[in-house]
Amino acid sequence: MLFQTVPEGKTVKNRLHLDLSPPSTMQAEVDRLVTAGASALRRVDEEGIFWTVLADPEGNEFCVLRGPDDDPPRERPA
Repeated sequence: MLFQTVPEGKTVKNRLHLDLSPPSTMQAEVDRLVTAGASALRRVDEEGIFWTVLADPEGNEFCVLRGPDDDPPRERPA
């Protein structure tokens, strides 16, 4: 888990944010999670890095990161 400091204050109930590293591609994992009940909110692209923001059925947001099989391939974090 990564704990990150952000400049803005807490404004919603969500107390923990997860960034998930998929086993193959980001899109395959997003599709799997949407089928399981999550909602895809938006895709973010920043300086060659991308991820998808989703919400669980209660509205808690989490992200799916680029996968090792996405182009260009990258090593998964240890």
